Amino acid sequence: MGNAMIGWFRLGVFLSAGVVSASAVAQGRVAALDNALILNEDDSHFFSSRESDAMSREGLDAFIDQYAGTAVTHLFLCPNAMRASFRSRTREAIWDPVDGRSPSNRWVDNARSLHENGLDPYAVWIARCREKGISPWLSMRMNDIHSVDEPNSFMHSSFWREHPEFWRVPNGSASPWQNRAMNYAHAEVRAHQMAFVQELLERYDPDGLELDWMRFGWHLTPGREKEEGACLTEFVRDVRALVKAWTTRRGHPIGLGVRVPAHPDAAALLGMDGVQWAKDGLVDLLVPCPFWSSSDFDIPVELWKERLGSAAANVVVAPGLEYNARPWPGGQAAANTLASAYGFAASALARGADALYLFNWMDSETRPVPAESYRRLVERGLKADVVGRAERRHPVCYRDTVPSGFPNGAVLPAEGPEGREFRIHIGRAPAFGRVELIVGLAQRDGVSTAAFHVEINGVEAPSADDLQETTDLGGDPARAVRFLCPPPTVRDGYNTVRIVQTPGQPPQRIVWVELRIDPTAEQQPATIREDHPVK
Repeated sequence: MGNAMIGWFRLGVFLSAGVVSASAVAQGRVAALDNALILNEDDSHFFSSRESDAMSREGLDAFIDQYAGTAVTHLFLCPNAMRASFRSRTREAIWDPVDGRSPSNRWVDNARSLHENGLDPYAVWIARCREKGISPWLSMRMNDIHSVDEPNSFMHSSFWREHPEFWRVPNGSASPWQNRAMNYAHAEVRAHQMAFVQELLERYDPDGLELDWMRFGWHLTPGREKEEGACLTEFVRDVRALVKAWTTRRGHPIGLGVRVPAHPDAAALLGMDGVQWAKDGLVDLLVPCPFWSSSDFDIPVELWKERLGSAAANVVVAPGLEYNARPWPGGQAAANTLASAYGFAASALARGADALYLFNWMDSETRPVPAESYRRLVERGLKADVVGRAERRHPVCYRDTVPSGFPNGAVLPAEGPEGREFRIHIGRAPAFGRVELIVGLAQRDGVSTAAFHVEINGVEAPSADDLQETTDLGGDPARAVRFLCPPPTVRDGYNTVRIVQTPGQPPQRIVWVELRIDPTAEQQPATIREDHPVK
């Protein structure tokens, strides 16, 4: 029996005449998710990334087997966007015709092939996960709007096409895409989505169901999200009732999780009030996270716990990491690296995260890191003892899903002569090793010779040789300058960095800032720049 399943039984989930104790269910959910490393597999990746000969029982099993015996404790399997990647009875399958024409691409063809061969990938995967000691959940996308600027895309359901009056902006333009998300203020939309929830629970036997409200994170009338949030709360309440009923029928606990915006106030103002849902006993797992535009390296886990109050004892908070690291809205993104994943984990765990969640970190194509780094991540995981011994990065990004008027935390780009202060959360400060501040500069006249004065927590940081490799930096920098931060100057939690350009030079633009920590390196690099400016 695998670790995830053992968690259910260790806490005394008593079965009597097929009925599961409600208190045991609540305890079991929390225990099974504590210290979890959760990986989300989206609705298209497997089908799009494999050749047709992998559409077999062996191919399906092999996908799960790569995670067997690793640090990955939970696989969250997504079966849908607007359409389903299996033959659903409540919405179209991804291979169904659009306007009488059958779509064809690798995703469509491979999903259809599995169906024609009598294989339901989600049923096979759930069973295989349990065989291999991995906890299988289903993750339902609640409002996927990929390619809504292409109304005839094979991804769109007939329900969406036939009811533009149910869009957030009725009959609205596709700029931005969120205009064309379905509006849960309409009872018809809620009924359409609830039918699929019911189908998933009837058809499959997962350990849990996740309602992914962050695909795409906009579900109610623009400007009325807080007032209409009761619609989403009642929807979650109804799902909870279904989950409880199926817990009894299946004879084992079934958890309910939600992905919501990274800040609890932003989530509540957008109608996704994760704190209230938890206090009402509706959810077992909260995943505060970004949408996609950028990872959020400053998710306030401690604020979530504070707002949850006593409910925090019954709910697992698992902050989520995305594919991208983008320094400001519209700025050039960089793919995350293993070191930035370690930085995210170090901060989140120090702030009280109960578990960690990876989205768009699948095994190929959408994987942000090379194969060898991915395997290292899967094998070793993101626990505190792992990330505390490894090189890690803490970039300055922003919060990509907030209501109108709510601060998104963007502090870049910044003009060099004006200078700017940055607060960077690093988790536990290293006792030894090397800590560097990396500052990316845009292409401008004089960028190659520009100099800056830097302080960390009020102590001057001397400049060092430039960072030669900039491909892992966002903001499209032409140059990356480095500054040394002796470990005694670095603090647990937030560190305050002040950067200002030395006077008398052509003005430069700062487009990227990060703290980089390597506890295994020597404290000082080989050389310190001779032209280091004196305070």
